[in-house]
Amino acid sequence: MEKPDPKDPRDLKSLPVDPRALIARAREAAAFTYSPYSLFPVGAALLCADGAVFTGANIENRSFGLTTCAERSALFAAISQGERRFTAIAVVCPGSEHPVSPCGACRQVLSEFCPPDMPVYYAGRGGTHVEATLGELLPRDSLHGLKKRRGKRRSEVARRDNPKGR
Repeated sequence: MEKPDPKDPRDLKSLPVDPRALIARAREAAAFTYSPYSLFPVGAALLCADGAVFTGANIENRSFGLTTCAERSALFAAISQGERRFTAIAVVCPGSEHPVSPCGACRQVLSEFCPPDMPVYYAGRGGTHVEATLGELLPRDSLHGLKKRRGKRRSEVARRDNPKGR
């Protein structure tokens, strides 16, 4: 059996994702939070298509709008290292009794770089977690709709300009 090719988008779904291992990495990342104002630590672990995992923690600022969430911290770390293909993310809020999903800003930023069918795992301090897709957390995302329309237009132009497929 051939190993999945992480550069081929058709093979991404066949790459193994271990939610518990990714959640454990996110839980570890939460230890590095800087959250003196909210006292709400959050950790995230982002799995790349090549198997690399980037972690992040929330970093607060007294000007709260300048705070960076754990999810964006992990994503920006990955992007700054050249990664562009992501297969899953886990978010852990160890101070919360219940799982807490990514905030709206994180959902929006993740949607810029991640496919709508990418799994998002989120957990609190307990052992249970919730699984959703990015598309379920951000339904009717205009960016993904735009990408589909652009892709369709590009293929229509390609067929028009090259009817014999050469």
